[in-house]
Amino acid sequence: MSEKACDHHESDRRKIARRCCAGLLIFSFIFLVIILLIWSILQPRKPRFTLQDATIFNLNVSAPNVISTTVQVTVNSRNPNSKIGIYYDRMNVYATYHNQQITYYTVIPPVYQGHKDVNVWSPFIYGNNVPVAPYNGVALGQDKSNGAISLTIKINGRVRWKVGSFISGRYHLHITCPAYIPLGNSKNTGIVIGNAVKYQLSQSCSVNV
Repeated sequence: MSEKACDHHESDRRKIARRCCAGLLIFSFIFLVIILLIWSILQPRKPRFTLQDATIFNLNVSAPNVISTTVQVTVNSRNPNSKIGIYYDRMNVYATYHNQQITYYTVIPPVYQGHKDVNVWSPFIYGNNVPVAPYNGVALGQDKSNGAISLTIKINGRVRWKVGSFISGRYHLHITCPAYIPLGNSKNTGIVIGNAVKYQLSQSCSVNV
């Protein structure tokens, strides 16, 4: 085969490769535009979380800087979207007091939430002899004496959105639920359940995605 023929075949291969690359880029661009159009038309909204209640089994200060906690919380999540499903991927629940974590992480298993569906979780969160700043131990004791404690229940995890057969990448999910508990208050509305007291809260949570 002559050198001219080889050059001709090499030129043809380059043209085919360029056309394939151009076609792939155009297809990817069109696919991305379609996804963005669908996304903007459907207008996905964040899930809505509510802290329904908290059952206190234990919340004690055993030293100025040591707190032990056992609490069961009930949290519900509602998907407000009519055409978008939500995958919750491994969520961690824990409690804080004055911005300091006082329990370990409790894991909520992954779950899929359909259109307009509601999911309810009732995890136990606890921490035994958790060291805290001395002023927080003193403050917790004072709050109990005053008849009310303000905890914060936090949930961190990741979510994915499902539109038809398309599933998005993972997005960070941060949920903050204030829990004002009238613990130690003689006029509290808690319900005694065995060795625990259950408080109805119905508190809306802030959600960041």
